[in-house]
Amino acid sequence: MMNPKEQRVKAFYIHAHANNLSVFALKLFFILMTAIMLVGFANAQTFNGKPFVNTDDKGVILDGYDAVAFFTDSKPVKGDAAFSFIYEGAVYYFVSQDHLDLFKAHPDKYKPQFGGYCAYAVSLGKTAPIDVNTFSIVNGRLVIQHNARAVAGWNKDVAANLQLADKYWPAVANNGGKQIVTDDEKKFLNNTDPDGVTLQGYDAVAYFTDNKATKGDPAFAARYNGATYWFASDAHAALFKDNPAKYAPQYGAFCGYAMSLGKLRPVDPAIFQFVDGRLILQHTKDAYDQFNKDITGNTAKADGYWPIEVKKHAGKKVKFDKPAQPANAGNTTTN
Repeated sequence: MMNPKEQRVKAFYIHAHANNLSVFALKLFFILMTAIMLVGFANAQTFNGKPFVNTDDKGVILDGYDAVAFFTDSKPVKGDAAFSFIYEGAVYYFVSQDHLDLFKAHPDKYKPQFGGYCAYAVSLGKTAPIDVNTFSIVNGRLVIQHNARAVAGWNKDVAANLQLADKYWPAVANNGGKQIVTDDEKKFLNNTDPDGVTLQGYDAVAYFTDNKATKGDPAFAARYNGATYWFASDAHAALFKDNPAKYAPQYGAFCGYAMSLGKLRPVDPAIFQFVDGRLILQHTKDAYDQFNKDITGNTAKADGYWPIEVKKHAGKKVKFDKPAQPANAGNTTTN
């Protein structure tokens, strides 16, 4: 179904053929059509050349709810496929022809912001699905959140979060919705993989609750201080979100013993310990043994070096330091 602008262009094309207008006029038609199509997508962010929108497998946005009803009825109202319209790559359903006409006349007024993804998630540099019952109208703009936790985070500072979402939305869309590094996160230093996942995907909470290294699941994820954490369950993810500082590994998940020497080294997620309730990981068994020869002293050294390393490397691509020399005579392992 064409919008009013496209209908006018079509009318021009029919008129041109009917009156045998010049080749120039016909070329003008194609230029005009191209321009209108570009304008139609000007406000939509794209990924791989297509509008980046939160739709189902049928291309329907807002879970089939009527975008206009959020404004006119102040509540989510399920739309009807009989009253549908395609805009910026998404199919919209409406409850009536009147609502359809309202949307067609002013689609940018009624469309959901951020491609129909969770607004709070976008303000944090990523996308998340939505629950239409979490909607709000902010400065005349329809914003929807993922869940009650997202609503609470958003409402802490609506104006600032909206500004951040507007700022990060182009980059988030260009990254296909995957986590980007926000400006605030550039002050942190973490041992992560290329996708920003720390602890090699192991569950930070499980170290505390199960006293063992347990592989996490990307379906249960949380973001903290510039790193993405995976968890074995939604319950563990919730525990972490409620108190991330309690469960996050020390020294950005770099090797504790190496940090006591002022070095950045990787870790083996299975080699860990708790020092005064703090999770510290080591790179090798030798690193673990050397660290534990003087836990108090080495922890103090690591704590002293850590701010220096953060200042030196935060916001930059991390390269591991070369391993220290074997700590014991005759020991051929490195830490």
